[in-house]
Amino acid sequence: VSRGLGSTGRNFFDIPGELSTRKHWKRLKVYLDSLQQVKNELIPLAKRVAKNNTIIIMVCNFGQSVLLMNFVCSARSKGFDLSNILLFATDMETVTLAKKLGLEVFHDTWNFNEIPTKEARNYGDHTFTSVMFAKVIPVQLINMLGYDILFQDVDVVWYKNPLLQFHNVSSSLAKFDILFQDDGARSLRYAPFSANSGFYYIRCNPKTNYAFTMLLRSGDAISSTMSHQQPLSYILTEHASLFGLKVKVLSPEEYPGGFHYNRVAYRDVMREIGIGSRIPTIFHMSWTVNKDNKVLFMKQMGMWYVFDECKDKGAEEILMSTDGKNHDKGGKNEISSKCCSAEPIVTCHYSDKPSVVDCAGSPKLDKNGKKFVL
Repeated sequence: VSRGLGSTGRNFFDIPGELSTRKHWKRLKVYLDSLQQVKNELIPLAKRVAKNNTIIIMVCNFGQSVLLMNFVCSARSKGFDLSNILLFATDMETVTLAKKLGLEVFHDTWNFNEIPTKEARNYGDHTFTSVMFAKVIPVQLINMLGYDILFQDVDVVWYKNPLLQFHNVSSSLAKFDILFQDDGARSLRYAPFSANSGFYYIRCNPKTNYAFTMLLRSGDAISSTMSHQQPLSYILTEHASLFGLKVKVLSPEEYPGGFHYNRVAYRDVMREIGIGSRIPTIFHMSWTVNKDNKVLFMKQMGMWYVFDECKDKGAEEILMSTDGKNHDKGGKNEISSKCCSAEPIVTCHYSDKPSVVDCAGSPKLDKNGKKFVL
């Protein structure tokens, strides 16, 4: 039997249908037809951005742009250097906003022209799936150009610079080709690594080049599974077996995410983060139904740094309507000076979710949720 066969008789690895395959052929043709033009634009940009041969890649549409803004505000409040971020913006609203945040931006007019501008309302919906494939192309392109990559979703906050650990040649992590955040799920879909595709580090070499080229070719599987994490999981498994690709999943205590935030078993870890006795490297608010809940969870965990008057607004609207706390009119970081708080903005929303303050007086989110006690 296949390794995807579960105890109930269900096979977790379905073959993509003909419609998904034909749709992907169309997308792949656009990619191949535009490849040289895209490379011509990317090569000088990548060369300018890279540090220690590493580029931090993020992908964002306008619907998720407030999460991007929060990452930038949070990182700058802690003094992190963001100059080697290359944001792949899927629409012009995000291009303008990112430039006003002081980020380097690339807009792929060929491959991103059909990506929705609104955020996904639920995991696996049309917008979610479209953005999943949009996250594959930049990684494959930059890896092909010869750079190491830190890819991360926009719903991440840094407590420490993860590149310091990934670049440490004396670290036990130095021997691995790819390092992933632990997804948390132990289902057959993501076995055996349970690698989260929203935060990972790639060392550029022939093994990783080929793995991400194969993921690019697997767009039909991305569509049929409504995620690029499942196709990536079985590529990792196969390439580890065939080619010796070395995959490492990072400690959830050091690199926690939304799975750990929402599980009672990890409440001690979340409590320690909340009171400051544990300092993780990053936190990734994955495993959350939609953007609205991500924002609320981050607010009560002390991870939110964006003033409410800037939420879900474009650059021009922000610049016209906001006075800001630190005015930098016309400057490269003009949006940051208007929208970013120097300290986390903490508010309570749910009593049964981890928080950095006592939220016992707030309602529960989950019907059978247990109150979180600091």
